[in-house]
Amino acid sequence: MTQLITADLVELDQNLGNSPEDVIRHLAGRVAANGRASEVEGLFTDAFAREQKTATGVPGGIAIPHCRSAAVTEPTLAMARLSQPVDFGAKDGPADLIFFIAAPAGADQEHLKLLSKLARSLIKKDFTGALRAATSREEIVELVDNALADKPAAAAETTAAPATAAATAGAASSGAASSGPRRLVAVTACPTGIAHTYMAADSLVAAAQEVGVDLQVETQGSSGAKPLDPAIIAAADAVIFAVDVDVRGKERFAGKPVINAPVKRGIDEPAKMVQEALDAADNPHAHRVPHFGAEEQAEREAAEKGEHIGQKLKKALLTGVSYMIPFVAGGGLLIALGFLLAGFDIALGTKANDILANNSLVNLPDGNLALYLGTVFFKIGALSMGFLVPALAGYIAYAIADRPGIAPGFVAGAVSGFMGAGFLGGIVGGLLAGYIAHLIGTWSVPRWLRGLMPVVIIPLLASIIASGAMFLFLGGPIAAITVGLNSWLSGMSGASAIVLGIILGLMMCFDLGGPVNKVAYAFAVAGLGAGSATNQAPWQIMATVMAAGMVPPLAMALATVLDKKVFSLAERENGKAAWLLGASFISEGAIPFAAADPLRVIPASMIGGAVTGALTMAFGVTSQAPHGGIFVFFAIGNVVMFIVSILAGTVVTAIIVVALKRWAARKAVDTVETVPVTV
Repeated sequence: MTQLITADLVELDQNLGNSPEDVIRHLAGRVAANGRASEVEGLFTDAFAREQKTATGVPGGIAIPHCRSAAVTEPTLAMARLSQPVDFGAKDGPADLIFFIAAPAGADQEHLKLLSKLARSLIKKDFTGALRAATSREEIVELVDNALADKPAAAAETTAAPATAAATAGAASSGAASSGPRRLVAVTACPTGIAHTYMAADSLVAAAQEVGVDLQVETQGSSGAKPLDPAIIAAADAVIFAVDVDVRGKERFAGKPVINAPVKRGIDEPAKMVQEALDAADNPHAHRVPHFGAEEQAEREAAEKGEHIGQKLKKALLTGVSYMIPFVAGGGLLIALGFLLAGFDIALGTKANDILANNSLVNLPDGNLALYLGTVFFKIGALSMGFLVPALAGYIAYAIADRPGIAPGFVAGAVSGFMGAGFLGGIVGGLLAGYIAHLIGTWSVPRWLRGLMPVVIIPLLASIIASGAMFLFLGGPIAAITVGLNSWLSGMSGASAIVLGIILGLMMCFDLGGPVNKVAYAFAVAGLGAGSATNQAPWQIMATVMAAGMVPPLAMALATVLDKKVFSLAERENGKAAWLLGASFISEGAIPFAAADPLRVIPASMIGGAVTGALTMAFGVTSQAPHGGIFVFFAIGNVVMFIVSILAGTVVTAIIVVALKRWAARKAVDTVETVPVTV
């Protein structure tokens, strides 16, 4: 196995800058300089993105920035002992010992176990003390190798070490219950699953041992997870979830008093969490792990006290749209391929059905293979698009009531489609089904009935009530609104269409993938299924949204070419990647520029987006694909003007950005890296 750390990957008593960004960039450079990463910028971007999600500073003057990255070619540790400590977000102050863990995107389990082993060693004071006392790089490497020498399947790897016998005895002598020590279980997990997961586990176990508590931990990390024995869970007085991601198999802990917290708190305040769990075990009114999905959602919503109804609705709607998009993406592209091969008239009347019923590969219609294959593609796409409204409604309901809401939501969506209520009916039906399923899930029922609630009772009752309401009261009026909306969109031309294009362009460029951008995109995707050869307005809206969303990253890439001097070295590197991101319709490619200079980048992007939106509407550009940018050119109607519209908005935005950076008041731009990489 390749050595994880070498002397060339160690920095001793150096000043690497004043911020985590400086330190991470420098260490990423050292990893790349040693041939362990294909590029500095890609590794830095992934590591710093991870740092921004959760600070990696831990008590004791230590920081463990880490990531998995496609840029990493082999698992690597880079270590720095700083002469000027840097604040990595730990509660006890800045860090002077920095371990940068760089793992490949597909790192093997043995390497990941060693990386997690190192992270666990860093909570041991004798190990960190030796690191601070070391006088050479080689000594650091030897200390790390010794720490990694133990087999990784120790103590708290998956079920973590329980409290020792000595701790148990201590509990008895300190007045613990005569039946033995208190028992707790915990789950730790973080997005990367390399460092925080295992450090939190060891910290919690150590804190429990100090007070004579038997604590066993399931680490759901990159080294794998062995579930806790059901008997251990059943005997536990309470459970601790120190996690930044969803707990896998949470239903195993149903009914247990629970303490929920981010994984980093398990490192920073393990003793407090253990005490809170003990207090919860003695409190009959303590928050408990729910028994099934709808109740879990209800508990979670109750805990989110600061979230108002608008935020909850937005979450539900965006969840529905996100799950609906694969149906639309695949279906839309297949329909476009069908039109390309078989022509638009394949969608008229029963032509597609007749060809499929009477022909096959050995009996082609008029000997035309393209016509037959086009018909097949069109029909598969049409069937996929048929799931658009049911999937939208089903997953809106899922966002509200978890799994018990899926079936009622799908049924309500199917009813909406049957009644012609379209995606508006799907939204209403999904919200109604989800709320009803959530409400039924809060009922207090006998224990013997709990198992039937999520799979029988909730889906049955919620389907009857929600779909019944759609049939009896809501479907007709919503269908009328849908018909009116489609007629209005179909009739849009001239100035009114251009105004809509401007509004959509402004929305797409306002927050670059944020809520406003997502609202415009969701509006376009949700209406895509209503488009047809005779009603192309929904396709025009989709083209407008996609074209405007491509402008910001393309414009930033162009701006870095037009005037390099007004951009930092990092921005110029980001500009190279922004060409591809923009061409692919990934608006987020402009975020690094907007984050560094929002008052210039955002307004300029909005102006360019508005220009593109107006032009695509004016030229009647259409798109039957919900994503893909220029790479789905075959699904774009009037593709030449699609490109012209994007180019116009891109040039406008780039010129405005450069002008603002040149002549608006600004701070000087650093064009050189703060800390050079040394080897």
